[in-house]
Amino acid sequence: MRTVTIIILLLVTAYKLHGQIKVEFGRASYYADSFNGKRTSNGEIYDPHKLTGAHKSLPLNTYVKITVIKTGKSVIVKINDRGVLHDDVIIDLSYAAAKKIGLVEPGVLDVKLEYADPLDSYKVLEDKYH
Repeated sequence: MRTVTIIILLLVTAYKLHGQIKVEFGRASYYADSFNGKRTSNGEIYDPHKLTGAHKSLPLNTYVKITVIKTGKSVIVKINDRGVLHDDVIIDLSYAAAKKIGLVEPGVLDVKLEYADPLDSYKVLEDKYH
């Protein structure tokens, strides 16, 4: 019963559109290598070394902060694509973003998604994982 309650709480969302805070709880996964070099929904070419993500409904070119619930590790990504192939996944991350938060090995993690502070978002523009 406790697990069901936790899952329900993770699925509860509060939105920040037009001045209200948007927070989502759910699971994150990351893009397969087969997407490398393909065009994303905003017209960019997918580069696994950039900090980007795909979301079903957030406005393209929005910056969000993804925080792993268990570890507190976080990364800011630019939403440049539509997608997420599984119902229980709220965001698909690039390889670089997944690597920064420890998502590569498990493949899926419970996360918190929130709009990023615009002052912090500039870091994403040039940040690449090495």
